[in-house]
Amino acid sequence: MILVSVMYPAGPSFDMGYYLGHHMPLVRERWSSLGLHDAKVVKGAGTPDGGAAPFQVMALLTFESVDAFKKAVAAHGEEIFADIPNFTAAQAQVQLNDFAENP
Repeated sequence: MILVSVMYPAGPSFDMGYYLGHHMPLVRERWSSLGLHDAKVVKGAGTPDGGAAPFQVMALLTFESVDAFKKAVAAHGEEIFADIPNFTAAQAQVQLNDFAENP
């Protein structure tokens, strides 16, 4: 399993209603059959010292493998990425993460 973090930097406006009501259901619909196991959304609340959060929203997508994620992007990435301007002008940063194993 891998975790794909899609992070939207703070700054540009963000339509959370559209994101939760249209974009994330689209992601789940298109990618669930291609290895997406879970999709969570978190909102940046701040830093430990009281500063502003560097990312306003993050989507945390659990896929069965890097290959599954790549296949999902190849199949429906164009449609999903083309939807981003409908809710923000922020440039998403995407990071692939492995789950660390506890000893």
